[in-house]
Amino acid sequence: MKKCILASFVLFGFATIAAQTVTLNVRLKPIQTLVVNNSQKIVNLDYVTKDDYANGVSSLNADHLSIYSTGGFQVKVKAANSALQNGNKNIQANTIQIKASAGTDAVNGAQYTQGATLSANETILVTSTSGGVDKKINIEYKGAGANTYLDNYIAGQDPTVYSTELTYTIIAQ
Repeated sequence: MKKCILASFVLFGFATIAAQTVTLNVRLKPIQTLVVNNSQKIVNLDYVTKDDYANGVSSLNADHLSIYSTGGFQVKVKAANSALQNGNKNIQANTIQIKASAGTDAVNGAQYTQGATLSANETILVTSTSGGVDKKINIEYKGAGANTYLDNYIAGQDPTVYSTELTYTIIAQ
């Protein structure tokens, strides 16, 4: 029996243990999503009274945008055209201001643009160096006062509607 155990040690003693290594990578790709609140896909700026034309009107859309970002980001907006159209008449897009602010679940440390004018060129509304999950952004739209739109009513239309499509984008920063 002793010879058997001794023979086992001699036999296994010459066996070598081979080690293998594996490289494990955690590969993170940037992900940004932006969703417009479904109940706020149409925003109306209604001019109803003399004061509305004189002072302008606004529409605050709470939690208008919801974002997901794996890191820093920018949210931008642009109009489809430089003017809102109704047949042959138009209202210049730059007469409308857009203001971003923190929503109910705000992005930590984000910076919000106050009073940017609407344009056919992208305008930065929100900048953040950190990401977030389902973070909310309020957007307020403000139409011009000072009777800017006084001569834009078209007889027989009730109401006269000038429209453009807005595109919001989110990009990694």
